[in-house]
Amino acid sequence: MLETLPTSDPRIRLERDGHVARLTIDRPDKLNALDYEMVLALEAAAHNIEAALGIRVAIVTSAGEKSFCAGGDIAAWSAITPAEFGMAWVRHGHRAFDALARLRQPLIAVLNGHAFGGGLELAACADFRIAEEHVKLGAPETGLGIIPGWSGTQRAVRRFGAQLVRRMAIAGEVFTAADALSHGLADQVVPRGAGRAAADALAARIVARGPHATQMVKALINAAEGEEDRERVLEAMAGAFAAGTDDLRKGVAAFQAKRPPDFDKS
Repeated sequence: MLETLPTSDPRIRLERDGHVARLTIDRPDKLNALDYEMVLALEAAAHNIEAALGIRVAIVTSAGEKSFCAGGDIAAWSAITPAEFGMAWVRHGHRAFDALARLRQPLIAVLNGHAFGGGLELAACADFRIAEEHVKLGAPETGLGIIPGWSGTQRAVRRFGAQLVRRMAIAGEVFTAADALSHGLADQVVPRGAGRAAADALAARIVARGPHATQMVKALINAAEGEEDRERVLEAMAGAFAAGTDDLRKGVAAFQAKRPPDFDKS
């Protein structure tokens, strides 16, 4: 049964369908562009997904079919000071996208519309990208005199390769869905309107696999890829191992009994 979960902004919708979380950007009249409040809501939604123990996979998509996400709302970021741009807009955008990229659950992006700028950076947060055949992808920021600010020169390079990012961000190339598939920007291309069904099928395959092993493999791949959370991955896995030993049971029992622990028989 589909359960609607509360968010801090109605344009960021979060629903739960059994083991699957569905995150939807719902601002089609503005091509699903993100303003500051939506960025904060995305970060909070990611934390809610992370904390939900029964959720095994997440899907991010958007309302409408013209745009998956047009990136940052130009009206929102062009009106702020340079200090606010760097210290708030870029910083909070990074926090939101990092939270999505570092989800313990695999994340599937359904590109049911064009993904430009911050929309491409959002797609780069996902572990899998399903693009509908009419979709185009690009990084137009330098044409506006600005840079890709939400890890478009960092995570996007790790996920897609430096040369593809050069072609989009420096030379202004725009890729079709077919281009995206051949270049590795997308994992699957489906007909218009078929993205969500394809994501549901992929999510079902993931849910059927061992949840703990799946999450550990995702963390290990992220660490190998150069994601910034290598230390967190190592400590989380080492902590899980330690928590499964008799040492923890003996140590806690000794603490509660106010006596030294006896680890000699471990």
